[in-house]
Amino acid sequence: METENQDLLCKTTTMFITITDSQPSTVTPILSPKPIAPILSSQPDTFNPQPVTPDLLMTPSDQGDVDLDVDFAADRGNWTGKLDFLLSCIGYCVGLGNVWRFPYRAYTNGGGAFLVPYFLMLAICGIPLFFLELSLGQFSSLGPLAVWKISPLFKGAGAAMLLIVGLVAIYYNMIIAYVLFYLFASLTSNLPWEHCGNWWNTDLCLEHRGSKGGNGVLPLNLTSTVSPSEEYWSRYVLHIQGSQGIGSPGNIRWNLCLCLLLAWVIVFLCILKGVKSSGKVVYFTATFPYLILLMLLVRGVTLPGAWKGIQFYLTPQFHHLLSSKVWIEAALQIFYSLGVGFGGLLTFASYNTFHQNIYRDTFIVTLGNAITSILAGFAIFSVLGYMSQELGVPVDQVAKAGPGLAFVVYPQAMTMLPLSPFWSFLFFFMLLTLGLDSQFAFLETIVTAVTDEFPYYLRPKKAVFSGLICVAMYLMGLILTTDGGMYWLVLLDDYSASFGLMVVVITTCLAVTRVYGIQRFCRDIHMMLGFKPGLYFRACWLFLSPATLLALLVYSIIKYQPSEYGSYRFPAWAELLGILMGLLSCLMIPAGMLVAVLREEGSLWERLQQASRPAMDWGPSLEENRTGMYVATLAGSQSPKPLMVHMRKYGGITSFENTAIEVDREIAEEEESMM
Repeated sequence: METENQDLLCKTTTMFITITDSQPSTVTPILSPKPIAPILSSQPDTFNPQPVTPDLLMTPSDQGDVDLDVDFAADRGNWTGKLDFLLSCIGYCVGLGNVWRFPYRAYTNGGGAFLVPYFLMLAICGIPLFFLELSLGQFSSLGPLAVWKISPLFKGAGAAMLLIVGLVAIYYNMIIAYVLFYLFASLTSNLPWEHCGNWWNTDLCLEHRGSKGGNGVLPLNLTSTVSPSEEYWSRYVLHIQGSQGIGSPGNIRWNLCLCLLLAWVIVFLCILKGVKSSGKVVYFTATFPYLILLMLLVRGVTLPGAWKGIQFYLTPQFHHLLSSKVWIEAALQIFYSLGVGFGGLLTFASYNTFHQNIYRDTFIVTLGNAITSILAGFAIFSVLGYMSQELGVPVDQVAKAGPGLAFVVYPQAMTMLPLSPFWSFLFFFMLLTLGLDSQFAFLETIVTAVTDEFPYYLRPKKAVFSGLICVAMYLMGLILTTDGGMYWLVLLDDYSASFGLMVVVITTCLAVTRVYGIQRFCRDIHMMLGFKPGLYFRACWLFLSPATLLALLVYSIIKYQPSEYGSYRFPAWAELLGILMGLLSCLMIPAGMLVAVLREEGSLWERLQQASRPAMDWGPSLEENRTGMYVATLAGSQSPKPLMVHMRKYGGITSFENTAIEVDREIAEEEESMM
């Protein structure tokens, strides 16, 4: 038996001296007995010679199904098609804000003139930051936490992203629950908010419709009355009269509680298998809203008085452009509409193939989002124009922003149309599909970030972990289903993603361009896409985008106003709680820096330098994508693999590998010039 084992070792040693492409190998054979031991123990008598690579030369892709605590894309999964990613980004960016926030901001800030600062801010902030986040995610195939291998000193920014997106996901799904409530309420022959006389109505309730006087104005004073739709929303759906304020939320509303449960069940089922399931759902949820929006637009513009609303919506008032408020509003609309800084874009891009053309996708999504917002404004204001004519009041008295538009004004307008339940159902179904896309992204961001940090433990049980996250967030969201739940929702909406989100995005931009280096980042994009970003992107990343966001941050602090809901003013402790909520995300960044510095050795300056450098395994996740300067830093590889061996293994020099060689040459020339 000993003789057989010796012969086996000799044969194995001989097999490592291999001629590749009739050329002598430059890799020195190193004998390791580890791969041989299982063969000897399992098949001691028979041996079919197969090439065996010793552990010292093995990479993650060589090791088959062996479980390693190493992050590479084969374990994470990918989009099943390029369209999955594009539609997911469109669904993520095109959300509820496009319907109830953009039209209101447009008409209150100069109408058609608002489009000038809007598109200018889109070019300065929206498109560059969108492309930066996609590039980070696709290049590394990592989530918002693990991506900070690019500079571990700033990993706290990733933790801040998770805190922000977690808080937003809690209250955002409550809005989806409200939409589900109205969706089910629309399945009737007569809409329940059409008439007064119900148990929830008061003496102030007045059906704001009917015969008008000769001058086209209702003979009654509408300012002292309340519409049935408003009382249905506040007194029946919210039951806000059962709460004394944010400090005494009252009882849980069982119907809202069940709607919230249904919303979380839908979200969980759609993200059950990660991007492979949510990537298919978006084929419906990202495209169907456009069909409904088109139907509502056609119906709206054919109504009497529709032109009055559209004219009010788009009439240019260029004197507004002299006000700084208009430019700030445009920048805020772009910033929040595209979802930059929440980690959703970075997460979606991390599931792309390495050479996906995200440069093209950036312009498709950002411009598509802007056009959708403008189109939604036509659909909304055409109906509001009809409503103003029916009521005999100016358009500005029926136009509102936020949930008031979706749950009070537009439902009231639906009652004035023939087949009102049908149009109401379509409107709320559109809101449901718009909201679900964004909620998918929020949950996928959290799950991906945590599983990338603990892949060995969580990645095989990703479905179970996703379920636990949904259950936990559902339980935390139960406070929003109480009589005073709207007060808590307003507090979360005002502070969870306000100045904290701006600080995170500014930090990310500066860390990538200043600490990691704009030249190095452009080289990475060059290796990934085959070309370097132009002067426009570099100027925005280095100066324009951070400066604009800093101005927004300062403006939001100077113009700070306490939260309010209707006539209710939040107490001081609630305001303090909201401010602490925003500050907590900001404090994650210095806390992460402290942890990173403490993990290093040496003086404080040496620790800062070491913590700011990219981790040894930073770079593309798959071995075949690690060309040029990243070949010798492959995660899990215990020995460097020369570039020519790498390219011989993967089929010769491709255009992207030529790019890698050019990048290496540029680096060498820069180093020589510095010496």
